[in-house]
Amino acid sequence: MALETPFYAVTSLGHTTPYPQTYDPALLLGLERHPGRQSLGLEGAGWPAHGGDLWTAYELSWLDAYGRPQVAVLRLHIGAHSPCIVESKSLKLYLCSLHEQRFSAPADLLACLQADLSACLRASPELQLCTIDDPDLQVQPASSFCIDQVAWSGATPTQPDAGVLRGDGAFVAENLVSHLFKSNCPVTGQPDWASVFIRYQGPRLDHGALLAYLLSFRHHADFHEHCVERIYLDLWRHMQPESLLVMARYTRRGGVDINPWRASHATSLTDLWPRLGRQ
Repeated sequence: MALETPFYAVTSLGHTTPYPQTYDPALLLGLERHPGRQSLGLEGAGWPAHGGDLWTAYELSWLDAYGRPQVAVLRLHIGAHSPCIVESKSLKLYLCSLHEQRFSAPADLLACLQADLSACLRASPELQLCTIDDPDLQVQPASSFCIDQVAWSGATPTQPDAGVLRGDGAFVAENLVSHLFKSNCPVTGQPDWASVFIRYQGPRLDHGALLAYLLSFRHHADFHEHCVERIYLDLWRHMQPESLLVMARYTRRGGVDINPWRASHATSLTDLWPRLGRQ
């Protein structure tokens, strides 16, 4: 099945690009969030709830004051209310441009990253440098009920369709996960794989219908962030839960993984689901 026509302008994704040899913040490319949100029926460019995009960049290197290479893992959290996201390939190229750049201390590197990314996003992200063996990067099992083997007697839509969602009226509090999620890059058409986590309180979701809904993204072309926003809004509008948290843990590409989350309530990053084995 052919992918949907993306509504985003063509970027450096999908093009042969030489890797930079010198520091260049101009490599960063911000993409406006509002086209994706307007397609979901949101007024303006804002996000009406809570959330963010948690990025992990595993290929960060620079030189210290003596010219010795240093390495770390960068955790980057971009609030969902930022006007822009950063294009993933542009972030990879930008981080690559730091490989031969000297910094007197890690704090100077962080200050450089903060200034450059804030200019790109038109908002201030949260940044953290992690050592290679940092406990925050360790893999943990998914402590949620997996719906991947539940039965579903209906048809699976070929594009996202919230109309397939069903509930039985009973009030529950559930923590669910599916590891079968796949969407596609709207520029290159390459597949994006993820585990989708859903925590909610409200009318009980039919697990089979929920799985069919998530599988309907298999041919859908959109960025990670907007896929999660669509899932969140569809569940919120059609099931009317009292509370809802949706997170997608995408597998990494180009040394970077992106993990968007959206919630009906303020949520600490420590309350989100940890990294999984395939990340």
